[in-house]
Amino acid sequence: MINTVFKEGLFKDKVVLITGGGTGIGLRIAREFCQLGAKAIIASRSAEKLTKGLKVLTDEGAKAIALECNIRDEESIKSCISSAISEFGKVDILVNNGGGQFPSPAEFINKKGWHAVIETNLTGTFFLTQEVFNQSMNKHGGSVINITMDNRNGFPMLAHSAAARAGVQNLTMSLANEWGKYGVRVNSISPGTIESSGLDTYAPHFQDFVRGYGKNNQHFRLGTEAEVASAVVFLSSPAASFITGVNLAVDGGESIYTPLLPPIQNDKNETFLDE
Repeated sequence: MINTVFKEGLFKDKVVLITGGGTGIGLRIAREFCQLGAKAIIASRSAEKLTKGLKVLTDEGAKAIALECNIRDEESIKSCISSAISEFGKVDILVNNGGGQFPSPAEFINKKGWHAVIETNLTGTFFLTQEVFNQSMNKHGGSVINITMDNRNGFPMLAHSAAARAGVQNLTMSLANEWGKYGVRVNSISPGTIESSGLDTYAPHFQDFVRGYGKNNQHFRLGTEAEVASAVVFLSSPAASFITGVNLAVDGGESIYTPLLPPIQNDKNETFLDE
């Protein structure tokens, strides 16, 4: 079981699809939705991650399936969504959490690397969302949550990903405008620096840099996977029924950081921790 502030059964009979759902933030999101009564589809191109993630969910009593999906491949997207619809009949909530990037000074990013990151984080997000809309949400309505990044002031060393995620934030507004008449809400979340298993994919020196930089917020700490998951759940819930086309920063104030008044360590802010 996990800690949650939401009402038991809040998402009963709802179906949620989470990309990048086998590990980290995506899995934590799936766990919370399932605990609140939803049926979950976790999707990833890694069969190994899906197997491990699905075991976590089923061990907690969740009704969930895992589907391999490469969001850079159109046929893989179509097959994934068709399988999801075949299994559960619809998709009520889509969480575009899947993505990836690699740290590099801008002058060293080559064409292949640039296109790989753009295709994963922007193009893949669009075409998967389009497919969910065309196969389900255009008939049933729904909620789309795009997980982006805190790129308000750019993101040195990740210029390719920052550009792609900025595109996703603008795409969020465009789709919210176009699809509102179908009962579809589209929002995005920009997490700050989160203590997640995703950090382990980077070299140790880059992890140390990120963890140090990540305290430049009014909580003077990194965020938790649970805090991102709670924001996703809120934006997907009836409490957010009049919210669409917005980007919510879940960053402890990182996006308003100023060196004129740097944050200091304190013990006044609560941390929403997992079990």
